[in-house]
Amino acid sequence: MASRRVWLFLGGVLVAVAASVVTYDTTAGNVLYFATYAVLCAVAWRAVARTAPGPRRRLWALVAVAQTLWLTGDVIEIVYYYLSSVPPVGLADAFWLAGYPVLAVALTRMAARRAPGRMRAAVLDGLTLAVAAALASWQFLIQPILGAGYSPAETVVPALYPVADIVLLTAVLFIALSPGDRRAPTRLLLAAVTLYLLIDVGYNVLPEFLDYAIVARIGPLIMLGNALIIAAGLHPDRAELTLPGHQMNVLHPSRVLFLGLAFLTAPTLSVVQSGLHGNAVMALVATALSTAFVLSRFTIAVREQEKAQAQLAFQARHDPLTGLANRAVLTAELDRVTSGPVAVLYLDLDGFKGVNDEFGHEAGDLVLTTVAERLSGAVRGTDLVVRLGGDEFVLLCPGLPEAEAIGLAERVLDEVARPIVFRGVTLDLGASVGIAAYGPDEVAADGDMLRTADHAMYQAKRQGRGRWVLAGSR
Repeated sequence: MASRRVWLFLGGVLVAVAASVVTYDTTAGNVLYFATYAVLCAVAWRAVARTAPGPRRRLWALVAVAQTLWLTGDVIEIVYYYLSSVPPVGLADAFWLAGYPVLAVALTRMAARRAPGRMRAAVLDGLTLAVAAALASWQFLIQPILGAGYSPAETVVPALYPVADIVLLTAVLFIALSPGDRRAPTRLLLAAVTLYLLIDVGYNVLPEFLDYAIVARIGPLIMLGNALIIAAGLHPDRAELTLPGHQMNVLHPSRVLFLGLAFLTAPTLSVVQSGLHGNAVMALVATALSTAFVLSRFTIAVREQEKAQAQLAFQARHDPLTGLANRAVLTAELDRVTSGPVAVLYLDLDGFKGVNDEFGHEAGDLVLTTVAERLSGAVRGTDLVVRLGGDEFVLLCPGLPEAEAIGLAERVLDEVARPIVFRGVTLDLGASVGIAAYGPDEVAADGDMLRTADHAMYQAKRQGRGRWVLAGSR
């Protein structure tokens, strides 16, 4: 689904949710609520169906299962509402609670797939923050329920919701703290889980200040959270959630701040519970200072390590002569292309061997670096310029229609043919370009795109230097 249609989908859901809040606890409101929820579940399963079979589809299927479980719980409760009375604890709670671990498994597996072998830091930091949140949840949400004198079922089941929230929080922290791209799909996913947590906390806290009839109206907001997750699955960049990302795991200042707050959670809660007497306050201040010093030293050490890792990562992903991306980067980016339009231009220099033979490798290096600069200047900021090796280059252009790909090929031929002067001698060079262009409804495997463009390039070379050939997309 195109990005614009995703935002239109969210806008429509937002209107329906607002109407459900206004008409809450009326027959018309119930009809609107369940009609909207049913549509959301149908769209979630549609997102599963349009995902290629394999692990990615299974992950999105888990997301759809979680949505369906929550909807089933709502259906059971509304049946109770109209046929008898809604019990404090019942079968609906089983379906609602079951949705949390299912969604948490999906999120955890997404984090593992987007950062394979690089999850250790995210897991440790996520668990640190989750333990702090669990401690606060225990003191303010769970413990008051346990001591309220309810029946065993009415005590245990409500206490399970904060536990489920912590499980979901832990899973989303794994995604938030793991290395990888963070475009719209990731932000939509994080916004959805944040909204879920705020709603559940609101159900537990707001009744202390507001009438429950008012608090109950926040219920339809859950559908907005569901819509945010579904929108992430429909977004054209959704692959960033389930494919390895190239972004390094950099220690953001906010991460250090949150870790510091997590370390101070236990002593702060102890002071609040025991009272703000002098010794307790001094101990808390000393703990805060020690934590600040330790985290500062930790940050300095991590920054030094990050610089070394960044240099090694750049060397592993870039051509040492031209600074362009290498074949490994191209392979990864081709994996991320799930739909068109997209164009691949395969470029081979004409006359390069003669330059190397006559003037030496110094002249050849000058040609390659000059061509690399010209190609980088000819493309858009979203395009990828790659040196495969020797005198072969590839341009990967997502979102580029066929007509514009042809125009780009003509500009590339003009740029490469411009004079290159080496020690007062003008080097005579050209290029042959093969184009593989795919439309909005066409999808090709990553290797097929490159092979098709390569084959078209050889056709251009056979026709004579300075030519481009457009291959079919099939």
